[in-house]
Amino acid sequence: MEELGKMLSHSLINKIIIMKKNMGTTDRLIRIVLAVIVAILYFTNTISGTMAIVFGALAVIFVLTSFISFCPLYVPLGITTCSKK
Repeated sequence: MEELGKMLSHSLINKIIIMKKNMGTTDRLIRIVLAVIVAILYFTNTISGTMAIVFGALAVIFVLTSFISFCPLYVPLGITTCSKK
């Protein structure tokens, strides 16, 4: 049983290291728009404190994953928003 766990985690690690694109254009645009909205809310002092930190961190993650077209969270869930070629 332990060996099966090692194989599964090794397979998951390999998938993440390869970083095959798993985000489509619409997904990327939505993430960037959300990040821009968070930035606007922050700079207009609509959000502040802990909420600003949490939303800001999410906005940074959204922008980074959009630029590389890869979301690590999608890998274990088996999600891809890329169109089939």
